[in-house]
Amino acid sequence: MEHSLKQYLEAGKIVGTHGVRGELRVEPWCDSADFLTGMRQFYWDEKGARPVKVLQARPHKSLLLLKLEGIETVEQGDALRGKILYLDRKDVKLPKGRYFIQDLLGLSVLDADTGKACGVLTQVIPTGANDVYEVKTPEGKTYLVPAIKEIIVEIQPKNGKLLLRPMKGLFDDED
Repeated sequence: MEHSLKQYLEAGKIVGTHGVRGELRVEPWCDSADFLTGMRQFYWDEKGARPVKVLQARPHKSLLLLKLEGIETVEQGDALRGKILYLDRKDVKLPKGRYFIQDLLGLSVLDADTGKACGVLTQVIPTGANDVYEVKTPEGKTYLVPAIKEIIVEIQPKNGKLLLRPMKGLFDDED
């Protein structure tokens, strides 16, 4: 079954302004503000119908400072507070083995050896060392799975699957 991947992904949310020339403070919804500094354009909607050109982008603490075409004043910037910016997947080159979180959510989690369904990936939790995947079983139980190469065998976003090799005790509730 072909799993449809969204073309336009949420990049972050405008949380305020910086300075007096309409520079925006954006909370990045991805790895880091650095990741977004290379973007030449964002979109005001998830259809990509309303592009907006990036004039300048730089990280500032955990935020991205962004100068967008047509936003010249603090008032114009303030009016955008709370708006979400989208990026076009084709504008981004992810390193091999890296995925957009939005592509991982909803994947069927299967045992790589037996093909047994373990559940659905419902959340990605960044912990610093490695991400942790929250997997909800068909029975409604929730398990936390460390996203490490010893456990995660293969991620196939286009097929809607994540194959893993559970460590002993990961899904069985034995002590």
